[in-house]
Amino acid sequence: MGNTVAREDFEWVYTDQPHADRRKEILAKHPEIKALMKPDYNLIWVVVLMVLAQLTAFYLVKDLDWKWVVFWAYVFGSCISHSMTLAIHEISHNSAFGNCKAMWNRWFGIFANLPLGLPYSISFKRYHMDHHRYLGGDGIDVDIPTNFEGWFFCTRFRKFIWIVLQPFFYAIRPLCINPKPISRLEIINLLAQVAFDVVIYYLWGVKSIFYMLAGSVLGLGLHPISGHFIAEHYMFLKGHETYSYYGPLNLLTFNVGYHNEHHDFPNIPGKSLPLVKKIAAEYYDNLPQYNSWIRVLYDFVMDDTISPYSRMKRQLKGEVKQD
Repeated sequence: MGNTVAREDFEWVYTDQPHADRRKEILAKHPEIKALMKPDYNLIWVVVLMVLAQLTAFYLVKDLDWKWVVFWAYVFGSCISHSMTLAIHEISHNSAFGNCKAMWNRWFGIFANLPLGLPYSISFKRYHMDHHRYLGGDGIDVDIPTNFEGWFFCTRFRKFIWIVLQPFFYAIRPLCINPKPISRLEIINLLAQVAFDVVIYYLWGVKSIFYMLAGSVLGLGLHPISGHFIAEHYMFLKGHETYSYYGPLNLLTFNVGYHNEHHDFPNIPGKSLPLVKKIAAEYYDNLPQYNSWIRVLYDFVMDDTISPYSRMKRQLKGEVKQD
């Protein structure tokens, strides 16, 4: 077991997040980037194909031995499920149908949610908008771990367990940090998901349900793609709040690795973020960046100076508007 890390609290900062100012500066110098602020209609067909792929997998695993159900849940189902959560991330930014058809995006998000097994899409959208508006905001940004997480998961072994349990913490953290009244769309999301799960169980049985739920949990826990949870905002270098990843797993994750670019331009679909980096290379090439999410996970566990406390946090001033 590793030694307790030195950090005993979050990195409190008293400046605004850097993304708004950099966005203004980049747009002043490269106004052609505005042409990228449009929907990615290909996202619709990719999501439909992913849902169909999982439906096919639900059917194929129904008669397999349990060991093979578990195997395929981790090797295939986890990748599709985690990728689908990032498709839902894209949809939360109205990338499928555009801002003028916001409700179409909400319904499509509920559809994309179906093969995950647990209702997620609508709640994610509500909290994720807060994450962009109030990055690191105390009591608002639920991407920031709780004080308990920072205090308890402070050794190598405990940090490893924390990575395994990330789906659990992402699910309960909003209830602890920033609970919100349940909305009508969240109830619809829940009812649609329960109905879908019941139909899958009725048609193909418990192994298909297990494959669906296990794939979602495993894909968001100890999995190479889950490195993005830590890579995006954990402070491996003092003073740097957001980091980009430019490795091959962007192909499976709708370019979520281009995270500085995404926070600078949240209304540009993931498909176009590499173009943002290319056009405004002078702003991004010299920022700290990663090429391996697996290495991020390894370094997070093994580096005794890094823990869930390794996040920038800010006390918000003025009026806070939440979704």
